[in-house]
Amino acid sequence: MQAQLSRSRPIMASVTLAASLALIPSSLWAQETPNNYYRAELVILQRLVDPASIEENMAGKPVEPTNTQSKRLWVESESGARQTDLNLVSRNNLHLGEGANRLERSGHYKVLASAGWYQTFPPNRKGEPLRVAVGEWLTEAGQRAIEGQITIDRQRYLHVNVELNHWAISEEADTLPATPASERAENSAPVFSDGTASSANPEDRESMADQTAPAYTTRQAPVELVTWIRETRRMRSEEIHFIDSPTIGVLVFFRKIKG
Repeated sequence: MQAQLSRSRPIMASVTLAASLALIPSSLWAQETPNNYYRAELVILQRLVDPASIEENMAGKPVEPTNTQSKRLWVESESGARQTDLNLVSRNNLHLGEGANRLERSGHYKVLASAGWYQTFPPNRKGEPLRVAVGEWLTEAGQRAIEGQITIDRQRYLHVNVELNHWAISEEADTLPATPASERAENSAPVFSDGTASSANPEDRESMADQTAPAYTTRQAPVELVTWIRETRRMRSEEIHFIDSPTIGVLVFFRKIKG
């Protein structure tokens, strides 16, 4: 009797496992194959240079506003708290970690964000923009100095599209007290140096204008563009890529996870 029970346990376990696997959609099996499963790593750096020494004249460049509703890769609030919608691993576990440390030790760079996570990237995948907001907090404008998005697509190869903007307070800005964060509308946005607001939806701005004004009114100082990154790079597994501008840079690394 004892022998029969011992033999039956593996059989019951197999039946239970088979029943559980049957509940998993077949599409998930296709996505979780080794060819589609990757470890993605991104390190965002700021080059420590005097903005006045930069020869590029970017202040008048038109900039598409970042979609504040998109998924967050690394967004730092006014208090410095990090917000992300990804399950990030610690910096100590990153393949890029030591390289980022060396750049920081050189005294020429500052690491602003170091993100690594696991994700499936099946062929013909149209990526969702991942929002970034890091760097110095610009109190007068109510935003981070470096903002934008990074999108990862896959056709035959992985492609990383980096769209980051480096902002600074305009020297022509009026010196006015900033509105406290508690009184700013959740979706409010700074006014750029050309006088246009960064919100893409005029109806949103109108609805905000209808709200009851505080006892005092201030307007946020305009910001001007220092530099930007606008580049799409094709990736290969196990290769480190560096995408940069005169003031900001992004280290990128992908590794296939093999079963």
